[in-house]
Amino acid sequence: MIILIVLAAILFIILSSTVLKMHPLTGLLLAALGVGIFAGIPVDKLAETIGKGFGELMSKIGLMVILGCVIGAILDQSGAAVKVADVILDLFGEKRPAFAMAVIGGIVGIPVFCDSGFIILHKLNQIVAKRTGRPLATIALSLSGGLFATHTLVPPTPGPLSAAGNLGISGSVGLVILLGLVVSIPSLFLATWFAGRFAARIPIIEEAATDPAIIPAQQLPAAWKAFMPIMLPIILITLASFAHIMHWPEQVVKWLGFFGSPLVSFLCAIFFSYSLFPENAAEKMMSCFKSGIEHCGTTLVLVGAGGAFGAVLKETSLKELVSSWLVQHELSGIYLLGIAFLIAAFFKTAQGSTTSSMVLTTSILAPLIGPLGFVTPMEVTLVVMAVGSGAMVVSHTNDAWFWVVSQFTGITARDAYRTHTVLTGLQGVASFLATLLLYIVLV
Repeated sequence: MIILIVLAAILFIILSSTVLKMHPLTGLLLAALGVGIFAGIPVDKLAETIGKGFGELMSKIGLMVILGCVIGAILDQSGAAVKVADVILDLFGEKRPAFAMAVIGGIVGIPVFCDSGFIILHKLNQIVAKRTGRPLATIALSLSGGLFATHTLVPPTPGPLSAAGNLGISGSVGLVILLGLVVSIPSLFLATWFAGRFAARIPIIEEAATDPAIIPAQQLPAAWKAFMPIMLPIILITLASFAHIMHWPEQVVKWLGFFGSPLVSFLCAIFFSYSLFPENAAEKMMSCFKSGIEHCGTTLVLVGAGGAFGAVLKETSLKELVSSWLVQHELSGIYLLGIAFLIAAFFKTAQGSTTSSMVLTTSILAPLIGPLGFVTPMEVTLVVMAVGSGAMVVSHTNDAWFWVVSQFTGITARDAYRTHTVLTGLQGVASFLATLLLYIVLV
């Protein structure tokens, strides 16, 4: 019964914004209320659960979204985005800008949440599109596909790292990274092809796609300075993650963990960015803060609403139902990988969060994979890959990632369903097929 309720809620969320023309916030909140009522959550606790889910997600990524918007404004107003675009296009050639953005996304998506990475780089999308004459939607979807390809599969992002820990292979993170990189390659190329084939004619909402600042070439910052607002958070987050994984001295781990937290690393990038403005730095940075904060309000609201819907689902009997079904149907080999993929895909589609879907799925599978024949680090790592592939399928309106891509690119929810949502589903399938191929070859 609960599965039918959740499926009906997902269908309502999609139809409310595309057919009924409701604001997505209304659709998400009504769906959360409906699931709560029909699933038997006490009505006196339902509103509290929705508010708590909204607030908890805001506490995790709200400030990151705001500071990421500010960094995007800095890249725009300082000319750093123009300089970065010049370097990228010189490296890859102006004939392959979509592939260049996918590769950048694949690199950035390893240590950084794809939401944060896209927010930081969204001004770069506009610069590259303008310089090459390619449609903005194509460039943006290539970037989002590259970010997503590694975000769900390659530690140190929390999803695959938590999945490895739940399944008892924390000591084999290097193997998870290696196989994750291999499995993500088909997904990255798929994103480039799909964006070029299906996103070229997507209309852009003009107010969301403002022209980047035009600054004379001789006034652009040096290349290393231009890259620092993007690379500094990545470097700090990566160092913090690997310090923890490699069991560095406690004090080193502690301080790197502090500076490598998304909030502090973003602040460090912002403080460094004062050096991008040779004159009137304080005044220009104030303008960047104002512009960045003004442009992230709608995204924050929709991200929080997706968190509220996910919180209601966590209060239902969904997890227990899936766990009991697995116990009753003993599966092994490729069949277990397929079930792991489908469970993660169900949780992802139902509650939106990639990381949560990976954590939920692996917590269900943890006591079962040993008896079902998955015991070596290689075999368990392939289960992590199957779960990560399923956690890509699919990103829609209950997912913060959906709104970050659509709002910062300037495409409507309907067009985001036709491109972003379809692409995430195809990427998940491509990654899963790569996982199956590795299983056949290596196990």
